Amino acid sequence: QLMAANGYIIVAPNRRGVSGFGQAWQEQISGDYHGKSMGDYLTAIDEMAKEPYVDENRLGAVGASAGGYAVYYLAGVHDGRFKAFIAHDGIFNEEAQYLETEEMWFENWDKGGPFWEKDNKVAQEAYAHSPHKLVQNWDTPILIIHGQKDYRVVFTQGMTAFNAAVLRDVPAEFLYFPDENHWVLQPQNAILWQRVYFDWLDRWLK
Repeated sequence: QLMAANGYIIVAPNRRGVSGFGQAWQEQISGDYHGKSMGDYLTAIDEMAKEPYVDENRLGAVGASAGGYAVYYLAGVHDGRFKAFIAHDGIFNEEAQYLETEEMWFENWDKGGPFWEKDNKVAQEAYAHSPHKLVQNWDTPILIIHGQKDYRVVFTQGMTAFNAAVLRDVPAEFLYFPDENHWVLQPQNAILWQRVYFDWLDRWLK
């Protein structure tokens, strides 16, 4: 509602991996975060861009957690579709994530194993498409948000993504909350989050 109230059209596709459509649909993302689910995002935005009320020259992509991973990945493969990105608490480096997260069982289940198992084809395919390996293609303004107390996706993921953008001379900002976790819960921080979020979108899309 806040997005719409600020004049934005929202496209939130039920891409592979989301809940609510059965276990088989949800599990299609495991080991394949970079594949069919990313195709679902791009198909949705390409179809919406055909509508007469959509300005295809002012499209942005935003996401948190797994959506933050999607933003980092799309930043390297979007082929000029988007004019701005926002990533909140997203995974930037899959190999580092395997060693940093407190949810280690999930990484084994979702990626198929550790990155050092060179004979593990499932795991190697998953890690081969980590967003940090696509930084050479980054050229679109990106806002990165992360909380110090996030132990699911630690704040260094956001810091390294921000540094990568700066080193690529990509317009970037880093909003860091030393007292927040995977989500922003304190009222004053939430107000700041919203202000910076919409300021960034307005700057690049309006």
